[in-house]
Amino acid sequence: MDRLLSPLNVVEASRGVAVRFCGRLFAQMGAAVVRASGGDDAAIGYGGAAGEAYGRWLDAGKRSEPPGAAVDLVIAGQDAQGVAEGEALAARLPGQPVVLAVRWFHADGPYADWRGTDEIIQALSGLAYSLGPPEGPPTLAQGHGPQIAAGLAGFNAALGALMARPRPRRIELNILEAYACLVETGAVSALMEGGTSVRLGVNRLVPTFPCSSYRTADGWAGVSALTPAQWRGLCEIIGRPELGHEPRFATAVGRLMLADEVDGLCAPPFLDRTTDEWVALGGRARVPITPMPDLAELPDTPHWRERGAFGPFDSSGIAAPTRPYRATFGGPCAPVPAGDARAPLRGLRVVDFSMGWAGPLCARTLADLGADVVKIESAGHPDWWRGWEVEQGDPPPHETKFNFICMNRNKRGVALDLASTEGLARARALVAGADVVVENFAAGIMDRLGLGPDVRRALNPGLITVSMPAFGNGGPLSGIRAYGSTVEQASGLPFANGRPEWPPSLQHVAFGDPLAGLTAANAVMACLFGRERTGGAEIDLAQVASLFQFAADAIIAQHFVSGPLPRTGSRRARAAAFVVAGAEPDSWLAVAADTAAALDGLRARLGRPDLSRADEDGIEAALAAWACTRTPEDAAAALQAAGVPAAPVQRADQLCYDPQLTAGGFWLESERRYVGAHLIPAAPFAYDGVRPAVRWPAPTLGEHTDEVLRELDATA
Repeated sequence: MDRLLSPLNVVEASRGVAVRFCGRLFAQMGAAVVRASGGDDAAIGYGGAAGEAYGRWLDAGKRSEPPGAAVDLVIAGQDAQGVAEGEALAARLPGQPVVLAVRWFHADGPYADWRGTDEIIQALSGLAYSLGPPEGPPTLAQGHGPQIAAGLAGFNAALGALMARPRPRRIELNILEAYACLVETGAVSALMEGGTSVRLGVNRLVPTFPCSSYRTADGWAGVSALTPAQWRGLCEIIGRPELGHEPRFATAVGRLMLADEVDGLCAPPFLDRTTDEWVALGGRARVPITPMPDLAELPDTPHWRERGAFGPFDSSGIAAPTRPYRATFGGPCAPVPAGDARAPLRGLRVVDFSMGWAGPLCARTLADLGADVVKIESAGHPDWWRGWEVEQGDPPPHETKFNFICMNRNKRGVALDLASTEGLARARALVAGADVVVENFAAGIMDRLGLGPDVRRALNPGLITVSMPAFGNGGPLSGIRAYGSTVEQASGLPFANGRPEWPPSLQHVAFGDPLAGLTAANAVMACLFGRERTGGAEIDLAQVASLFQFAADAIIAQHFVSGPLPRTGSRRARAAAFVVAGAEPDSWLAVAADTAAALDGLRARLGRPDLSRADEDGIEAALAAWACTRTPEDAAAALQAAGVPAAPVQRADQLCYDPQLTAGGFWLESERRYVGAHLIPAAPFAYDGVRPAVRWPAPTLGEHTDEVLRELDATA
């Protein structure tokens, strides 16, 4: 994959992490990337020498010398000044490059001129609210997750623009909207169905339970039991089969309401066996149980060694994350036809066999870029986000699930029974005429369906397929059943987040799903761009490895400490970061003074010029005393006016009312059978000021079957 983007010349015009990570993605795929100069890498990641090493990881494979040929792309940001400087640079470079303008917030809206940090985006996005004990405070996750998500989304948007004819001149993307992919479905569901977000405690995330980290005889294991069968299977292997038939524990939500009791029953048996023994038992019982190696153990785990998931990035020899996918290629074939500046993938056909969140978000990204995405389901096996089975009712319950509706816009729905001879033949015919196939089944499922790699290549040598099981195809852990929670449990991130007295802590019920979906779209877009040179591709993506990119600063920092990397809650080396209570019940203010100027502004606003950066307890106490008489909204506005990054900690169910997302045009009105008028999220980017079009809403089950099959017959 090192030469897929080799014709491209890219210039970075900012030292922001989002810009540099996006540039890293281009460099990994063979583009010539000129890195930005300046900046203090001791102030990113975990700070100091660890931050400097993280900066070298971000810049690996890039160049420092000016480009000697026409430039295709300038990546600029991350504020208004940085965007303006990047655009001025682009005007001086040869080749009339496209400008990818990355900002913390959309240029329209009340936060447009706010100072942003990763902590502020976490607070505004709804992610921070649910992490922490019920009484509070909410807890800020470590790392640069929002900027990494923006880098992934920016890569997809930029590569789409570079494939268009004519190319758009400017791409606008903001970090808040890019990170909203983690909560957009929950926000819309809360708006349309009612309900509010809750903070139930550490590893207590709606609607799944157990969703827990349990100590074993030699480490930790992660357990995610959602379905009734998985709960019964878990009860069997812990030696308490009667619990599987206890009415109080019959549903995941019921178990969540009794979480302390459930953990009290499940945790003690896990101490009696090793992690490997529990993983093997879970496999036999079809219960998602994963090993949870800590940050030091992760690079030496046999599965990840076999897949080459870690490797050195400079002469230091530090093992850090590599690409989360690998690919095999065919010979050269026809180039991808150029779409237009509004829909660069127009004319391409994507067959989407995926379900849930990760695969469908990958396919939705391609649909937003103009591809014709045909989503395959059946009445017996609908998308998981419609429900586990087709239910009867008026309206049909499987047609009113807003998770599904948000994730499948711009797709056409086809119902095929892949277990039947006719259904399989139709599916193979669709594959034969497609450009891309997306699937996120467990390893081996597509082979058993009769649609494995050998069949796909025989049908269509130029096909690009992305297969994305949690642990990838191949390796000792590839058979583990998984959800997005399982993916986070296995990624190392739980050992970076939270407080030292907590168990390894999840920050999201399915953190791995949407981020793996964006990563899969990265791989597909790169293979489409290089198809003329490399031919068709079979992309093997491990969703867990996608999250290594989010844990990279922690994995690198682990090399600079003896013993486990300290877990410090909301506090961090690179910023004076705190969450304190506001004047109203369960209202919270997040602050992240990340520069000397911001710290001066905080001292001035608090009337405490005596406070030093080293006295974090004193700063937090003074901030808490000042904030407790104000609403978080008023407090944040006052601090932002003083140059201090601050924001209210919002619940996910508040996002559809967020004034910034509304003013920026992130929420779109749509109309769909069975549910009528509703909101859906827009793509987090715009080409020359225009967001990708929503051509039609998510399909009803089998809505376009006749239409697509008629087209198929006509082509045949």
